[in-house]
Amino acid sequence: MKKRNKYLGEINPEEILVDVSNLGNFNLQQMEGALSKVLNKKSIYAVSLFILFIMSFFLYTMYSMQIINKDHYSQLAERNKSRSSPIFPKRGAILDRKGEMLAWNTVATNTSIIKRNYIKEEGFGNLLGYVSYPKLDKSGVFWQSEYIGKDGLEKYYQDKLNGKVGSHIYEVSATGDILPGKVTKESSDGEEIKINIDSKLQMELFQNIKDLAIEKGFHGGAGVIMNVNDGSVAALVSYPEYDNNIMTNGDSPEDKNIINNWLGDKDNKFSNRAVAGLYTPGSTVKPFMAYSALSENIIDPYKNILSKGKLVVKNRYGGPDAVFKDWKVHGYVDMRHAIAVSSDEYFYQIGGGYNDQEGLGIDRIHKHMSTFGFASSTGIDIGGEKKGNIPNKDWKEKMYQDGDWRLGDTYNTSIGQYGYQTTPIELVRSLSSIANGSYLPIPRIYGTSTEKVYLDLNLDKLNVVREGMRLAVTDQSIGTVRSLYVKGMDVAAKSGTAELGVRKDRVNSWVMGYYPYDNPKYAFVVIMENGDVHNLTGASSVMRKLLVNIVENKDYYEYMF
Repeated sequence: MKKRNKYLGEINPEEILVDVSNLGNFNLQQMEGALSKVLNKKSIYAVSLFILFIMSFFLYTMYSMQIINKDHYSQLAERNKSRSSPIFPKRGAILDRKGEMLAWNTVATNTSIIKRNYIKEEGFGNLLGYVSYPKLDKSGVFWQSEYIGKDGLEKYYQDKLNGKVGSHIYEVSATGDILPGKVTKESSDGEEIKINIDSKLQMELFQNIKDLAIEKGFHGGAGVIMNVNDGSVAALVSYPEYDNNIMTNGDSPEDKNIINNWLGDKDNKFSNRAVAGLYTPGSTVKPFMAYSALSENIIDPYKNILSKGKLVVKNRYGGPDAVFKDWKVHGYVDMRHAIAVSSDEYFYQIGGGYNDQEGLGIDRIHKHMSTFGFASSTGIDIGGEKKGNIPNKDWKEKMYQDGDWRLGDTYNTSIGQYGYQTTPIELVRSLSSIANGSYLPIPRIYGTSTEKVYLDLNLDKLNVVREGMRLAVTDQSIGTVRSLYVKGMDVAAKSGTAELGVRKDRVNSWVMGYYPYDNPKYAFVVIMENGDVHNLTGASSVMRKLLVNIVENKDYYEYMF
């Protein structure tokens, strides 16, 4: 007989039987009326193992934080109780060559941010650039703790102008209260820079370009005036431009609307045309072509070539002949007069050859133009510079499906057309080597560079080119830039007109030159962009007005004489 377990209390009938008739009163979703079941051993073991795993994980995490990575988390803890606020340095001012303020600081009220101001006169937008102020997040913490230059000199000389940000470091309690005592890391102000730009010259050149563009319908323009000996840039202008005061400080709805319009218009105000504008150079390449022909001994400078208004190349395979037009009939011209009157026929022949006249050929043209600095970076100290292009066989193979180089391509390259491109800063640097007779200087807006690219030029041959450029100014009957004959300033110059598009009804108008002729100090280049082909007033008129102004204010511009 089995041994009975000792019972220690009354038995409740509900603990034994389930009354089926009461099931309708139970909430079955909450398990009312269900019989309890005893957990089996496997379930108990599984739950126990899960709890053991969780406890082991937390124990290991505590061990890792307090023992293995103690130093790391100690540093984090220190940071958690430390706070800092930036001490903004004064950004360095930008002054022109005579000490006139171009960019400076103003302390704003009710903020630690120091406002940046720029000269209000036009002509300095792309040159100086603008800055982005320090920025706060929603909690009042600076996520951008520096003034960041976004364009122009502000961007290029960011490290020099910006200085170093300091900070106040203090501790806070667990409740967020600031504890007594703090550590201050002092800021250091940015460096003031005095640039080579003459603000008066800059404004005059900009205004002349702007006035002509508005009056004659040019889409834009640019100009550079540079010391031919040390590369210091006295003026660097791009039109149209943006307003750097609005770009830096404009926060009103009206200002933001203006900025959005600038970003969306076709004038591309944010492109510094003086260093990033790529233009077909046209006849401005002719002085360099002339020297190249003399250096290769393919022509005597006194030899006369007949300019009949067009050069005709017979078609050996039948069909129409190839005709390469000159801009007018010049008659017989030697090298000096070919430069002065800008004869296309003369340069077609010394470039590509014709009958008994040997031509340079595209390979030698490419070599000499590269030597003069075309299609290369000048190294100017401002961002966004682009390199030009000298057409050659390799270039055509990449650009065209029919990549065969033809004689006509050489002819067009010889007068600065076809795929030729250059920038104003590139051209003024190349011209400086003709003026100084020896080297390509490195253009500098701030300071000067001792670096020079020596060209080993023959001065006797170079003088032929110089005399041709001077004749273009002094010969009042045939000179193409006789408008630059200004009393009190001896100038040597060359103009250029580059046709645009298939219809060739729009042109770029160029002028380049240097002065004084006998003792060159400054070279200039002006480009008027995309004007009507029938307009007879171009870039030369810009420089005439400027040269007259320089002569009339000789005491102010004494460094140019």
